[in-house]
Amino acid sequence: MPEKKPKMLWFRFARLLCRVFCEIFFRIRVYGKENVPDKGAFLLVGNHQSLLDPVFCGICLKRPLYFLARDTLFANRLFGWLISSVNTIPVRRDQADLPAMKKVVSKLKEGSGVCLFPEGTRTRDGKITPFKPGFSLICRRGGAAVVPVVIDGAFECWPRHKKIFSPGGHIVICYGKRITAEQVKEMNDRELAENLTDTLRQMQNDCRLKHGKEPYDYSD
Repeated sequence: MPEKKPKMLWFRFARLLCRVFCEIFFRIRVYGKENVPDKGAFLLVGNHQSLLDPVFCGICLKRPLYFLARDTLFANRLFGWLISSVNTIPVRRDQADLPAMKKVVSKLKEGSGVCLFPEGTRTRDGKITPFKPGFSLICRRGGAAVVPVVIDGAFECWPRHKKIFSPGGHIVICYGKRITAEQVKEMNDRELAENLTDTLRQMQNDCRLKHGKEPYDYSD
């Protein structure tokens, strides 16, 4: 079902404000936007470095996205309303939230894009931890392609132990080649999770080398 026009206009306006905010406080580089499909269901799967990751993932795309966030963020009525107004779905942590998953699948079946971070929590050291495999069921039921996205530099700007971000940092966003819905169906949960974990780690290190940074060691 198409989004109502006033809500769509508000989403685009909010996204514009977020982009202006990011352009003011960070130096943004974006690669691979052509890998994001112009239409049809897709799951944007990324690494989780900071609280601003959903913003970084969405500000440069033409298509609107749906996001997932832990339900405790909706406890504050004003902030809860704000994130709800920009397509954020609350999810209960540490348990199978079936109503939330059904809503995500429903949005995918409508042909929408959904952004999620299968690590489950923000990184402690900048590295990408193995993805939790549960998201593959959402892909299959929603008939969605998967687009990997790597964010680099956000950890240095706003690690989880800091209360506020440090302005002026370099943020790189790289969208990788998509995995089609047909390819997703050919992999089981573990295979898809491992495939994407390995893909994003390689993308991350390629990105870091390109920008003169030391790559992470994933040999363990």
